[in-house]
Amino acid sequence: MKKPTARLDAWAEAQRRFHLSDLHIQMARELGLNPKKFGGLANHRQAPWKLPLPECIAECYLTGVWRILYMA
Repeated sequence: MKKPTARLDAWAEAQRRFHLSDLHIQMARELGLNPKKFGGLANHRQAPWKLPLPECIAECYLTGVWRILYMA
C-alpha cells in the first residue's frame, strides 16, 4: 500500500499544475477522480467543446449530488 503522503502529493501536484482551488480538489476526491488523469480532461484549448477543468469538476459534482439526492 502506498504511503498517505504519496497519495496526497499527487493531489497537491495536480492542484498546482492545473490551478485548482481547495474546493475543486475536495470535490474531485469525493468523486473518486484520479489526479494523474487530469491532463486528458484539461485540454479545453485543443478541444474547444470541453469545459475547463475546474468547471468540469464542479459540473460533475453537482450532477452527482443531484442524482444521489433526487433519484434515490
